[in-house]
Amino acid sequence: MSKYYLNYLDELESESIYVLREVWAQFENPVILFSGGKDSIVLTHLARKAFYPLNIPFPLLHIDTGHNFPETIAFRDTLAKRLKVELLVASVQDSIDKGRVVEEKGKNATRNALQTVTLLDIIDKEKIDCAIGGGRRDEEKSRAKERFFSHRDMFGQWDPKNQRPELWHLYNGAHFEGEHFRAFPISNWTELDIWNYIKRENIEIPSLYFAHKRSVIWRNGSWIPFSDFLQLNDQDEVVEKKVRFRTLGDITITGGIESNSDDIDKVVLEVAAMHSTERGNRADDKRSETAMEDRKKQGYF
Repeated sequence: MSKYYLNYLDELESESIYVLREVWAQFENPVILFSGGKDSIVLTHLARKAFYPLNIPFPLLHIDTGHNFPETIAFRDTLAKRLKVELLVASVQDSIDKGRVVEEKGKNATRNALQTVTLLDIIDKEKIDCAIGGGRRDEEKSRAKERFFSHRDMFGQWDPKNQRPELWHLYNGAHFEGEHFRAFPISNWTELDIWNYIKRENIEIPSLYFAHKRSVIWRNGSWIPFSDFLQLNDQDEVVEKKVRFRTLGDITITGGIESNSDDIDKVVLEVAAMHSTERGNRADDKRSETAMEDRKKQGYF
């Protein structure tokens, strides 16, 4: 890795730490949205550096779909315990049981979109005024419209045309009662930046990101992991492939790619050569051209 690139990672790190400290200065009850994916892990690592030698001063919040990779849940619990940080868990299953949301049916059913109601409910219950997320502008076109401080109205909704300017790194977190913000400290990072930073900082991540053998089916242009939550039809064939995952989410819609990249150096080289976005293997983003933006407007991550 070149000296220039090391300096560039330092600049990204400094920018993210600055945003995290601004969140702590301007809001009364912020949380980190933690999925167990690489971006939220890097975000948590940055928060640890931002407030060292103190512990991270706000909780991790996980919206649990109930359809998670077991490896992700184990990693989440171990990390929270090691960092001595409070872990809040909100359950989509609880939202279903209470009649707040209705579970989808059919072979492409997913609980991914149902997370929005669960998230907004716990934001209201816990009086959270800022939810810090690991979204990046290079992930998807609607994410590219986000500010570092992203305003949400009293219904938790996002209006991309009604966001505040952020000139000279000045962030305005003022809001009325019932409104809240999302903050995105790693907005300017790319997937390759994330991986080079993980390598440089020696950050532990779930084994799902490295190539391994797994039972999968081919669906929606991706290798979807076989699980108890997956509804099969007569055309589905469960096979064993050596795959890895570029992004993690609900196990029913997270597609893997065939790969031999079983260590950090190989992953960095693989990502550097790719021309497709990592969310290209997420089935929920393929439902329509504006699937992500539509969900975000309703209050999604």
